[in-house]
This record gives sequence, C-alpha cells and structure tokens, in this order.
Amino acid sequence: MYTITSLDVIQKITLELHKKNKTIGFIPTMGALHKGHLKLVEESKKKNDVTIFSIFVNPAQFSPTEDLSKYPRPFKQDKKLLENEKVDYLFYPDVKTMYPAGFQTYISVNNLSNIFEGKSRPGHFTGVSTIVMKLFNLIQPTNAYFGQKDFQQSVVIRQMVRDLNLSIVINVIPTVRDQDGLALSSRNIFLNKEERKQALNLYQSLLLGKELVIAGNKDVANIKLEIKKYLEKNKLIKLDYIEICDPENLSPVKVVTKKVVILIAAYVGKTRLIDNILV
Repeated sequence: MYTITSLDVIQKITLELHKKNKTIGFIPTMGALHKGHLKLVEESKKKNDVTIFSIFVNPAQFSPTEDLSKYPRPFKQDKKLLENEKVDYLFYPDVKTMYPAGFQTYISVNNLSNIFEGKSRPGHFTGVSTIVMKLFNLIQPTNAYFGQKDFQQSVVIRQMVRDLNLSIVINVIPTVRDQDGLALSSRNIFLNKEERKQALNLYQSLLLGKELVIAGNKDVANIKLEIKKYLEKNKLIKLDYIEICDPENLSPVKVVTKKVVILIAAYVGKTRLIDNILV
C-alpha cells in the first residue's frame, strides 16, 4: 500500500489509472477505523481494479459546539488495518493541503442539508459535501462507498452527484454491528460501560418500529410515540429526533404505504449517536 499526502501525486496516479482503463473504488473517511470501514474496502475490492482509501478529519463538517480536537486519530493503527486489507493507495492529506489559505468555495445541497442531522449540526453537510466533492475531483472514482449508518449523508451525496452530473456510482453498504446490535461507530469509544449498555436500546427501538410496521401499524405519529416511550426508560439517553421518511429523498411520511427509513439520533451520556433501519 502506498501512502500519498500530496494533491499533485494523487492526481497523477489516478490519471495514469484512468489512461489504463482501470476501475477505481474510493472510500472517503475520517479514520478511527472499525469493521464497518473494512467492509467498505471488501466491497470495493470485489468490483474495482484499484481501491483508494482516504483519511482526513474534516474541520469543515464540525459545528461550533463540537470538539474537533477530541476526534480520535489513531493513524498508525488505521494504516496497519488498511495494509492488512491490501488497499492499494491511502490518501492522507493535512488540513492546509485541503483548505489552503484563501479557500472560500463550498458545496451546499440546500434542502437535504438543513433537516435532521443538518438541523442539529448546522453547516455539517456543507462541510461533508465540500470535502467529498474535492476528493471526487482529485480521484475521479468509478465507484464510491459509504456506510448506511450515516443514511442522510448518503442521500445528500447522491443528490450532489446527480445535480452536478458526476459519473460516479454511489454504493451504500449495510451498517455493520457488534454482536449485541450496536452500530459500529468511531464515537463508541467515548461510551462508558453503563452508557454502552443503554446505547443498545437505540437499535432495539428501531427494531420495535419495524415490528410495528410489519404488524400493520401504519400511523407514523403512533410509531414514533411508541419508540419514544421505549427509550424514555433509559435515563442516560436523551433523544434528539426520530424521523420516518422516504429513503430516496428523506421527505417525511404520515402514513406508511411503501418502503421507509426510520432515523434516530440521541445523546447517550455526552456522546451523540445515530442509527437507522429500512422497513
């Protein structure tokens, strides 16, 4: 595996790959890798000649109330994991490389970026869209890979790709979970033992919502109420939102008549977690 930090070098490499008609799978991340990220690598290697993985803790997607400095950065460990997975190239730029002095151009996917996660984390998706677009321009992948856990992010990225006529296929890979059901997340390391135990109820509440729909309960207000009542039993969980939406465009629904996604965000102690389930 080659580690690249320079914009010029990564562009030269990808240009040569395209000249040779090689397909490129690309996985953009902020590091602190877990089995969910490695699943993206596995999927990329199945479909592409070359896999490029990026690690960049993007300051533009952190809101003013979030502590960028506390985000985990175990680079040596991450690099070893990627070497073991036989990733071809790791792109690891620094902040000054991606956002040089005088940088002032940002991408905003307007409506989708201002609801749910965007409402709770102002500016978050502008930061995400901007860095992903920059990376897409640099690497020009055939396929890009994202995890379903960040469901709204995948919808935002797909909208950006459509709107800007990018020839990139966006692949969303199902959420990878621990054996007890907790969605793998780089933020799970911040949970203490009791918080982690209570965090399991986020997924359980989503399963409850799914069961209600399958049992014939189509009223969204009632489903959301039952999920809230279930979570209220957990003193360490502070619910941010529950939304039931069309998975294609995140438009809220009042009655379940077709496939939906149930989205949830909550604080468990001081750690904010998100999860979702398709029904």
